[in-house]
Amino acid sequence: MPMLDAYIPSGALTPEAEEKLMAKLTDVLLINEGADPSNERTRSIAWLFVHRPHEVYVAGSRAGAPRYRFIASVPEGQYDPERRGAMVREITEAVLDAEQGAHERDPSRVWVFTPEIPDGTWGGGGQIVTLADIAGFATGDPELGRRYAEQRLAERREAAIA
Repeated sequence: MPMLDAYIPSGALTPEAEEKLMAKLTDVLLINEGADPSNERTRSIAWLFVHRPHEVYVAGSRAGAPRYRFIASVPEGQYDPERRGAMVREITEAVLDAEQGAHERDPSRVWVFTPEIPDGTWGGGGQIVTLADIAGFATGDPELGRRYAEQRLAERREAAIA
């Protein structure tokens, strides 16, 4: 259940480019969370929220070119260093591609944050939703979802100890 908060300055992209970017970012989110982007169940829980800063300042002055900020939140256990790095790279490249050459291709204008939401603290539908719940929904099999979540969380916690 990835969620993306996309801070895209007003007018930075054409409407068509932004629509294509949102579809691409949905795929990027799902793939780097370990899900199949062609699975309609998983696509249905990949949400992107577009925020529209009207002005962005750098060093106390208005930025001369658009600056972007993305916060790609996933449940605990879904990122590993490879997935996290891929998320940052792929979002950055997709945004710069979406500009279609309107600005210098400068990756330092795109910032991507990749927080994991601790298991048991994600809320949706008026209740707490765990990684097991989300994986069970995505696979259509609650038992498979539970086993997946137990394995991912155990691996993550083991890595944190090491």
